[in-house]
Amino acid sequence: MLPVIALVGRPNVGKSTLFNRLTRSRDALVADQPGLTRDRQYGVGRIGNRPYVVVDTGGISGEREGVEVLMDRQVRLAIEEADHVFYLVDAREGLAGADEQIAAELRKTGKPITVVANKSESLDRDVAAAEFHSLGLGEPVAISAAHGRGVKPLVNRVLADLPPEEENDAEAEQRGIQIAVVGRPNVGKSTLINRLLGEERLVAFDKPGTTRDSIQVPFEHQGRQYTLVDTAGVRRRARIAEAIEKFSIIKTLQAMEQANVVLLVLDAHQGISEQDATLAGHVVESGRALVVVINKWDGLQSDERDRIKSELERKLPFLSFAEVLFISALHGTGVGHLMKAVDAAYRAATRDLKTSDLTNILEQAIMEHQPPLVRGRRIKLRYAHQGGQNPPIIVIHGNQTESVPLTYQRFLVNR
Repeated sequence: MLPVIALVGRPNVGKSTLFNRLTRSRDALVADQPGLTRDRQYGVGRIGNRPYVVVDTGGISGEREGVEVLMDRQVRLAIEEADHVFYLVDAREGLAGADEQIAAELRKTGKPITVVANKSESLDRDVAAAEFHSLGLGEPVAISAAHGRGVKPLVNRVLADLPPEEENDAEAEQRGIQIAVVGRPNVGKSTLINRLLGEERLVAFDKPGTTRDSIQVPFEHQGRQYTLVDTAGVRRRARIAEAIEKFSIIKTLQAMEQANVVLLVLDAHQGISEQDATLAGHVVESGRALVVVINKWDGLQSDERDRIKSELERKLPFLSFAEVLFISALHGTGVGHLMKAVDAAYRAATRDLKTSDLTNILEQAIMEHQPPLVRGRRIKLRYAHQGGQNPPIIVIHGNQTESVPLTYQRFLVNR
């Protein structure tokens, strides 16, 4: 499971800047898709020697009301689910009374905490950190989130103290294709999981879990091994109606990281919301193979079905590569095609792609739409080869590749 690092601190100490630095979210291809509202509070860390989840909790004022905000559900949940907390302070402003109040509250959580003295780019590191020793939270670390100074060593040091997730090839083969079922609360995830597993399997796997648990359920379909990575929690059918499904981006990001294929479940009766678009954006960023499942399709009139299909094209155009299935998890309609779609998505994500074929596709794309000029010189993209599978990675070589704008990158990704 991905470790979780939470960013906390007063307003304007640079939490969002550090979040963007750690997640490289400004470079994310789906960040500026029309109609896509991305949840900026959560992301997968891409600076460091392995991935992790980053949570930006927003500012705490440190006044009486502000310290109480620390107990706000959002901040409390982030800290509870965190493996490590970065407590950001402003090295230029120095130690403030609010910093001491927040530190006192953080000590009560019992979580591993690193005091991060940000905005230290014009200061000596030792001088920048010295004043914050009095917070009693260990050795402060001076960084500059805006310039990246000291960020990578800080992250790698923290990750080295967290247990690694290791799995050998035999274990991976035994687990088979791993499927994450994600979606908003009450879209029918649990009903779909129960339908896939069969009711006789549920009692054995009805284990209580903490808020951070991603329950893994092995099952077999037509002689092939699969593992469901469930973010909702597998329940007996009788308990489904009583249980309130929790929605956690953290759990979803962790489940996607463990999975080979993601089932994104949408509710045909509720329509497609901004929360759906946020989730879809995270799936695309993860690079995982995807099947879109429109649930509760039964009982809809033809005009309602047309409206949902139109919404899908208008609000989630960046999912056009994925197969879409219209099902009823409750009645089983269309569920029989689901595993075929999972297998097909997995095959696509793990294909061996020839360099000659990829280069031909690249050349055709360039003939159709030339890369732009940069400082009067045309960007030259010469050849492409495969750099990885599941998620598939295509490496393109050429001149001025660092200057390829996001719009042209999206054109190539779509191609």
